[in-house]
Amino acid sequence: MIPTREEALLLLKEYNTEPFHIKHALTVEGVMRYFAKELGYAGEEEFWGIVGLLHDLDFEQYPDQHCVKEQELMRARGLDERIIHATASHGYALTVDIEPEHEMEKVLYAVDELTGLIGAVALMRPSKSVSDLELKSVKKKYKTLNFAAGCSREVIERGTAMLGWSLDDLISKTILAMRATDAVD
Repeated sequence: MIPTREEALLLLKEYNTEPFHIKHALTVEGVMRYFAKELGYAGEEEFWGIVGLLHDLDFEQYPDQHCVKEQELMRARGLDERIIHATASHGYALTVDIEPEHEMEKVLYAVDELTGLIGAVALMRPSKSVSDLELKSVKKKYKTLNFAAGCSREVIERGTAMLGWSLDDLISKTILAMRATDAVD
């Protein structure tokens, strides 16, 4: 079963109550919807968004079983295996051995951590917004490893390689995606 957005949001909130985690899920949902349209998958925009919304379903309650427990939770609800594979694959080489295969899964893998880093850079700005954020500002902070240290540069770079993009392209496109969703993670 592929849940509606409303059903997916209710499921997310069943397992997540921290405003930070819900905001992150909404940000990633918006970014995934943006990329679906930009990459020629406009007909799958809703699906990409639901994957973005549910990607960290288990993180708040089961951080030690992240990307493992969510598979169990989703199967118990009868969710489509494509959603289960896609959300689990963003933990590839970290918590699971489920490799991102579809372009959508590779995008999720690459942007999950990056949205956090971009959001942290945006919050340092007077505007506290991505609306006036430039690539060079993100690149400068990206190189400072203790800045947003929880955002894995290794995962971002691995995702960039999976997509066959340059890091500059990924960052620039993700800034635009976050602007389009008016998101600060």
